[in-house]
Amino acid sequence: MEARILIREVTVVSPGQETAVRDVLMADGRWEFPETPPGDARVIDGTGKILLPGLYDLHAHLREPGREDSETIATGTAAALAGGFTGLTLMPDTIPPVDNGGMVQSLLEIAGRTALFPVQVAGCITRVREGKELAEIGEMRSRGAVMITDDPDPVANPQVLRRALQYSRDLGVLVATTCDVRELSGQGAMHEGSLSYRLGLPGLHPCAEEIGIARDIRLAQSCGARIHIRGVSTARSVETIRRYKSEGAAVTAEAAPHHLLFTDEDVGNYDTRYKVKPPLRPEADRLALLQAVRDGVIDLLATDHTPCTWFEKTRDFGSAPFGMTGLATALSALHDQLISKDLLTWEVLVARFSNAPRRLLGLEAPGIVPGTVVNAILFDPRKTITFTPALLKSPSLNTPFLNRTLTGAVVGAALGTQALTGEFADGGP
Repeated sequence: MEARILIREVTVVSPGQETAVRDVLMADGRWEFPETPPGDARVIDGTGKILLPGLYDLHAHLREPGREDSETIATGTAAALAGGFTGLTLMPDTIPPVDNGGMVQSLLEIAGRTALFPVQVAGCITRVREGKELAEIGEMRSRGAVMITDDPDPVANPQVLRRALQYSRDLGVLVATTCDVRELSGQGAMHEGSLSYRLGLPGLHPCAEEIGIARDIRLAQSCGARIHIRGVSTARSVETIRRYKSEGAAVTAEAAPHHLLFTDEDVGNYDTRYKVKPPLRPEADRLALLQAVRDGVIDLLATDHTPCTWFEKTRDFGSAPFGMTGLATALSALHDQLISKDLLTWEVLVARFSNAPRRLLGLEAPGIVPGTVVNAILFDPRKTITFTPALLKSPSLNTPFLNRTLTGAVVGAALGTQALTGEFADGGP
């Protein structure tokens, strides 16, 4: 990247700063706000565009090692970068699972060779993600794991989870749980309601999530540990989290963009692209979740990027796996369906999808202020984008946005002195 790039008349969105149209200079990998534009800088026309900190995804299943047919760290980070992410956490449900220090180190070494930007690694709560014995939490922490989770599975035994919370509390490790009472959810394939009855599909009752959330937060509260709740999808779940927060419980929570964008009605005629877990819920739940994102009861957004092969997703609805990709599409989709309709602000999006996940892990959250290191994306809200397989960057195409055109696209990404994509790299879109 050139030593100096001037972005003229761009709208700057940065945590703790007033959103304003500014001239911004990228000089040797740091930000400057010059009063007089320098004559030796390459100029990018930022008129109508948004400059914001790079996004961070706390919840990405990149499948390597073991399922490279559906995704690798290289393809996953390429998809992430195309979608505006400059950081993410790798989930530990690989083959074999990341349940020991050696696996953490191995995954970080693979990422060091193939990832397009620095990534973090999560370890398992239990050995082989079986929910019976604690994994090597201390060893994983010492090798670089930033949190522990058995996602996409819950820790069914409350005593095992409580021991994990106590041990992790003393080590300063974040515990993230997927809340699901399997005795209630069973073999369910979608939200239990009128549509599941009409389609003849077994339902996933919302109680399975709601009871699991209440249990897990109460366990953390009982031992003075912090806990992060993954995949919140119902209005009652939101109210449970709100109540525990009001009591002072050290709980944070995340929601996936697809739960803000779709409902169970989108399953339509057995469309497996919409088969996710937790499942898409009715409109009332979607609206409650969106409000919780706005008011901060939901602390952050995370894609739950879950690649599945074409063969897997073209099976019948009951047999197809759960999961939807989201890294390449999330930002454009949120803009197209929420931000452009004034249902979500850029300031809230930056807080939930850039600042909060990094702060939760103890990472430095990027901002666009003088002297700070460049970590940003350039977004054009007027530009349309059609998500062809080539633009999705992933071998897995299990997204409702495949070959769909949305308004709003990432047109550049930069990290330090590296112009990673688009206009920052070559002056073109």
